Amino acid sequence: MTNSSTSISSLDLAGGFVDFTIDQLDAADVAQLKKLMLDHIACVLCGAAQPVGKHLVAWAAENGAPGQAMLFGSGRSAGAAAAALVNGTSAHGYELDDTHDGSMSHPGAVVISTALALGAERGASGADIMAAITVGYEAMARTGMAAGSLGIVTAGFHPTALFGVFGATAAAGKLLSLNAEGLAQAWGLALSMAGGVSQFAFEPKGTMVKRMHGGLPAHNGIMAAQLASVGVAGPMQALEGEFGFLAMYGRDVDATRLARQDGDAFEFHNISLKPYSCCRKFHSLIDALEQTTDGFALPSESIDKIIVRGPETAIGQHLMRRPSSVMAAQYSMPYIVGASLAYGPRRYDAYGEAHHEDPKILSLIDRIESEHDATFDPLVPNKMPHGVTLRLNDGSSREAEVMDSLGTPVRPMSYDEVRAKAEALVAMTDPDIDLSGIIARIDELDSLNDIRALTSLAVSPNYDKQAAAPQAAPEAAE
Repeated sequence: MTNSSTSISSLDLAGGFVDFTIDQLDAADVAQLKKLMLDHIACVLCGAAQPVGKHLVAWAAENGAPGQAMLFGSGRSAGAAAAALVNGTSAHGYELDDTHDGSMSHPGAVVISTALALGAERGASGADIMAAITVGYEAMARTGMAAGSLGIVTAGFHPTALFGVFGATAAAGKLLSLNAEGLAQAWGLALSMAGGVSQFAFEPKGTMVKRMHGGLPAHNGIMAAQLASVGVAGPMQALEGEFGFLAMYGRDVDATRLARQDGDAFEFHNISLKPYSCCRKFHSLIDALEQTTDGFALPSESIDKIIVRGPETAIGQHLMRRPSSVMAAQYSMPYIVGASLAYGPRRYDAYGEAHHEDPKILSLIDRIESEHDATFDPLVPNKMPHGVTLRLNDGSSREAEVMDSLGTPVRPMSYDEVRAKAEALVAMTDPDIDLSGIIARIDELDSLNDIRALTSLAVSPNYDKQAAAPQAAPEAAE
């Protein structure tokens, strides 16, 4: 799945994915895939308890085709495409899912949801799932990097929805054993399904659709691969064609990024995991706040002014000071700062609607000023740096600047930290979830004969009793 040339066609790229086997993975690769799987399932179980997750389960019950793919949390099942829509939405449902910085997208929500849903329907092995996830991450991430993700974000598109359908199609095509021509044609079908805009970020309500940007491309990718598998033809140059993806959506196009060069790590290693339940752009800001407040021990009433410096992509689009939905709060720089200073960064419930009029948070929001730091712009998207200055009531000031936040490839979360995150999410979602069983199955993922041995455990026994909003994260998440 490597190439030494400067660029690659859709057909050649598809051929590399078709030929890929897990024999090409080393021990570090396998360990990373298992860590991503644990993080993903915990995120889905949390998101399934949120309003949009429950709405999608209700939709699937009324409109989804029957099948053997689990709707995580609920214990219900549906056909693979419907299940991928539901689970992908839930994975993206509380701003905790993984991020690929180079493409500014969330591949786990899309690709792993695709692989688990279609894999469960087909009784795929754990090894099959790992192969599908690998090619799915590669396709989604490399499509985004080749298209120029930062320019695409600036233009108002949302990368997860836009790039995700190509990753989902690759993962689904792998599980359906499409040949190279079949996968290239499936991408041709997916080209007409690619979409996703960021209007949700500019309205205080009506933001649930953003969560669906994890599920819609998963659904569409499965459909594209299934259609190709029964002979529905699509254009063969979906990526590089005259009216292909790069030409129509690309901004700063670099088609050489489509090809994995000899010596490149798999893109699933270039992933940032999220310790905080907010937009990934601001995790470095939270870490800078941690440094300037002695680990959030500084009394918030001692702060007179908070000056935030950031790149244009962060400062220019995320300044809503009175959000009125959970998603809007998680996308608002002022709210993220206020919630983190008021309650610490791992109080996931601080983004819930019950806190949107919280005087502790709002009083801090009103002390925030923002400044565009142009020196940060060239570092984006591979880094999302921030600086912060706290001016205190006694006349002193504190400053910090963070280039790489906790969870990035430079400062990765360990397996134990990811497990602690999963434990915290399960504890606040439904303590009766069999997390130990899930972890045991993930530990043996590469030797599982049937992925349903894992997916069947992703159930919340108290699903029908769950409150919509999560409670405070326990100390295990600290």
